[in-house]
Amino acid sequence: MAFDYRGHKEWVTEVNVLGVVEHPNLVKLIGYCAEDDERGIQRLLIYEYMPNGSVEDHLSTKSDTPLSWDMRLKIAQDAARGLAYLHEEMDFQIIFRDFKSSNILLDEQWNAKLSDFGLARLGPAEGLSHVSTAVVGTMGYAAPEYVQTGRLTCKSDVWSYGVFLFELITGRRPLDRNRPRREQKLLEWIRPYLSDNKKFQQILDPRLEGKHFLKSAHKLSHVANRCLARHRKARPNMSEVLEMVNQIVEASSRVGNPQPPLKRREPTPTTGETKAQGKRRFMNKKIGDGG
Repeated sequence: MAFDYRGHKEWVTEVNVLGVVEHPNLVKLIGYCAEDDERGIQRLLIYEYMPNGSVEDHLSTKSDTPLSWDMRLKIAQDAARGLAYLHEEMDFQIIFRDFKSSNILLDEQWNAKLSDFGLARLGPAEGLSHVSTAVVGTMGYAAPEYVQTGRLTCKSDVWSYGVFLFELITGRRPLDRNRPRREQKLLEWIRPYLSDNKKFQQILDPRLEGKHFLKSAHKLSHVANRCLARHRKARPNMSEVLEMVNQIVEASSRVGNPQPPLKRREPTPTTGETKAQGKRRFMNKKIGDGG
């Protein structure tokens, strides 16, 4: 059996990152094990249990537990806290490099936590502006300068976060080949609707009830647009993004508190489902290979 170098490298990276970070909005690594046998190296990671699945699960049109607007705001806030910690609150910087809705998991209390650090990288060394690396990540989330040049910075994560905000607003994937051609790329589809308040309502997730959140959603779209500035230096730092999101959450909380979906996800998956979930991160469409 050929040695899975990339899989092993991602496993080691995950252990190294989660072994040194600790934050309420990062999934906890409880234990790990690697064993060499006749089948090759068998690797195991044990995380805290996240019974409510991923944000992607609940944004899916197939989900029977759509997220309320206030819950989406809370998730945006939790995710921003996690990224701000990785970028700015430690002695060294960690760039997530694969920030997306399927890597944001929900615990029993519906708190959002970042997961899957297999592609994470240390930020640039002192005096350097970026890390040069092979381009990996998920289609639709990667920053344009990273895709074009392989130059990675924390502003690459900021871009991905901006894409994620529009995912929360619209309920659509960043790239969806099952939609009509003009609607397949989320950022291209929404562009004509952003400048007009009436048009803006047409891109909102139809599963969101009422209209009390329109002002809040519009404000969040402005934050997303700042994160999606074409030139990375024009994008805000995640601490600035978090402050903007905090203000939106605070204004929204005067209306009501975030309510979780009424239907709980079924707890423990079957053995077959567990294997399928374990394979999913390696089956996601990647832009490229390497590290």
